[in-house]
Amino acid sequence: MDERWATSATCAFSERTFAPLKPLHARGAIMKWLEQLTAPENLLALLGVVVTVGGLSYERLIPGRKRIGYRVQMDTLIDDSTQDGPIHQRLRMLENTPDLAGASLVLLRIENDGFRSIDADDYITAPATNHRGLTATFPNRIVRDVAVTEPSHPDLLRHLPQRGTPENPGLVCAGNEISLPRVPLNKGDHFKLLVLLTGAGTDKPPHVGGRIKEGRIRNNEKFRRPSNRMLGLIGSLLAMLILQSFGMPLWRDDPLPRGCAAGNLTIVGSTAFKPVAQDAAKAYQDDCRDAHVTVEAQGSGRGTKTLIDAGEAAKGGFPSYLAFSDGPDGDGNPKLKQHLVAVSVFSVVVNKDVRVSDLSLDDLRRLYSGRITNWNQLPGGPDLPVRLVSRDAKSGTRGVFESRVLERNEISRTSDNCRTPKFTGDTVVRCELDSTGEVLKTVANTPGAIGYAELHSAEESARKGDLHLVALAHRKPSIGAVRERSYPFWEPEYAYTYTAPPANSLTSKFLDYLAGDTGRNLIETHGHLPCAAAENQRACQLAAGGR
Repeated sequence: MDERWATSATCAFSERTFAPLKPLHARGAIMKWLEQLTAPENLLALLGVVVTVGGLSYERLIPGRKRIGYRVQMDTLIDDSTQDGPIHQRLRMLENTPDLAGASLVLLRIENDGFRSIDADDYITAPATNHRGLTATFPNRIVRDVAVTEPSHPDLLRHLPQRGTPENPGLVCAGNEISLPRVPLNKGDHFKLLVLLTGAGTDKPPHVGGRIKEGRIRNNEKFRRPSNRMLGLIGSLLAMLILQSFGMPLWRDDPLPRGCAAGNLTIVGSTAFKPVAQDAAKAYQDDCRDAHVTVEAQGSGRGTKTLIDAGEAAKGGFPSYLAFSDGPDGDGNPKLKQHLVAVSVFSVVVNKDVRVSDLSLDDLRRLYSGRITNWNQLPGGPDLPVRLVSRDAKSGTRGVFESRVLERNEISRTSDNCRTPKFTGDTVVRCELDSTGEVLKTVANTPGAIGYAELHSAEESARKGDLHLVALAHRKPSIGAVRERSYPFWEPEYAYTYTAPPANSLTSKFLDYLAGDTGRNLIETHGHLPCAAAENQRACQLAAGGR
């Protein structure tokens, strides 16, 4: 509850409660004043003022406004021996490490459940360990391995790399301790550590230690008192009752559901990721009644340009725009903040009359360089002229195709209608289109056409029977092939914001929604690899790091 609530409640009380108390004399005056003061509505008003002032005092004066909590959500012994009981199933992670018999697994949740966000500078550390933030200790055990799982936001993984650098050492294991870096945590942010240990110390619980400015670290298992959010809610309800009792209009709208924010958000950028953005926008608006999310996909390059223009026009404010891009974009603009969302899979497609189901990378490069102009130059190909259906120069999908498949730029555009060359001297027909949907429609309607598109959209078009997907070097496009790194046509999908989004903004909440269960399911349903899923984080980190 902020100061505006306290002021309005106090003013209302003083004007409506004390004004009617006319000057009386002696005992009669005192009794009359007490009768008015103890009336039910005035007692409720007084209680509201006390709760409001008390809440503000608690927030400003009592340590713990900045607070990191932790909970041990699992502490399980793994034992494959037959001693002292029945045989237990050994986990797959132990198949190649027989010396880990008798090991244990701990799942440790670390969360910011305080009043305020925590920055890297809020951690109090010794000069020799300035890069460290928290220390997780496992008494009488030895840490053998650790993985970060289920972060509330993909950006947290940037601060918790599996393999560190001198500038960002990441997680450091030594003996029975794991040292964590100084991870910035917005209110409500959390992540989990899945820890593999050996040793007989499972009877002694793990604990997390450290120091933060104006706050503390605590074990949330030991605290059962009402949360700060609950105290704030009680205070807010009482304040609204005060306003009602004095004849002021009562706000009757229900509070926003958890994870929701009100306002307008425009999503621009990748047409390949447009189906995900549209479904996610609809799902978010269904869950959050006061949010309005519009999708205006026009290509990755145009999207980041629109975002930059909106950011500059905001003149220091935060623009309500989010841009998706197939691969990194933004020309190194320092104002753009990159958020890894997914790994997208792409496919080469050909018209139904082109009876070619597999192309070597060399044949594909010869097609797009203009050295093959008729399909009969390839084994089993029909006597049809090759028509190259491409994306425009601002397309992220085209950038992926050129960098990961062709390893060179495409040749110049020679056709406006994708069927005939623009000039009589041109021997190659190559056109450029603005969106994934236009490419698929043109390939389906143009004999001899070949193009490329995001996998899920290509599969939907192929079901109509007018085009089909082509394997590359005997590997069909699929999420599994990308996980195995045996298929070359894929790219990380990034979301860009103009500066870091405020924690409670619609932009921030929408990104959190994409990283949650609903968002991950939508991303996977559309044929992409959601990077917020624990099982995909290694593949996403490898994808973001390069080929």
